Amino acid sequence: SKAKMATPVVEETLSCSSLNEREQELVKASLEIKTKAHCPYSKFHVGAALLTDSDKIFSGCNVENAAYPLSTCAERVAITKAVSEGEKSIKAIAVVTNLKDQFPSPCGGCRQIISEFGYAADCVVIMVKYPGNECLRTTIKQLLPHAFTPDALEK
Repeated sequence: SKAKMATPVVEETLSCSSLNEREQELVKASLEIKTKAHCPYSKFHVGAALLTDSDKIFSGCNVENAAYPLSTCAERVAITKAVSEGEKSIKAIAVVTNLKDQFPSPCGGCRQIISEFGYAADCVVIMVKYPGNECLRTTIKQLLPHAFTPDALEK
């Protein structure tokens, strides 16, 4: 007879108030920075805030450009700010938009960038429904299984 394996939690929907204290701070920071988004074309405000391994928080908002491909996602802005300050490992990131009916999932490009700095630690990804009461909590390995990581280049 085969032993039954416990099913790991891959994602959970929960009240944002039930997140741990640092994760709640990320939600708050992402809500605050979202108001600074430069999105005159899409009108789609996005805020992101991340927690580094050294316990620092960095936030970012989306920055659109009239030449659409040059626009930058909020997650990438936050990660770029962290890396420019010497932080190269993230353990959690929160993302929020104005969507009230669905959780804002990072785009494919952002998933790859998050994996660059958070795959080894299996970075927690918190997607927040506006106005910040309900969250979907998962990990980068769930969002981007079998990611192309820096380890692949070392082989």
